Amino acid sequence: METNRNVLGGELIPCSLEPVTGFYRNGLCSTGPGDSGSHVVCAIMTEEFLRFTKSRGNDLSSPMPYFNFPGLKPGDSWCLCATRWKEAYEEGVAPPVILEATHQKALEFLEFSWLLEYKHTPQD
Repeated sequence: METNRNVLGGELIPCSLEPVTGFYRNGLCSTGPGDSGSHVVCAIMTEEFLRFTKSRGNDLSSPMPYFNFPGLKPGDSWCLCATRWKEAYEEGVAPPVILEATHQKALEFLEFSWLLEYKHTPQD
């Protein structure tokens, strides 16, 4: 695994433990040599994004019990492939991003200003 630093330079925090996300299914958007998709962007699912990604052949909303995947719903956090988030950004349907849980490798694919534009701000 690569160093677990986030796009802000700090330690990577968990993206989601329920459902458990990450290429390594450890809750982190960590990456390494086997992660050819670079699942490094911690995003909060929206209905709009789930429809978009399904239209691109990656249905994240339908359960797949064989893979112990519950299916995602709006509000769930998930480690997305950086290139899929970029596609969604270019189409104007990118989901909000949790910067502290987004791996620094995302910056190899995405502009930091794009991530800031979609930064998730928790509601108090």
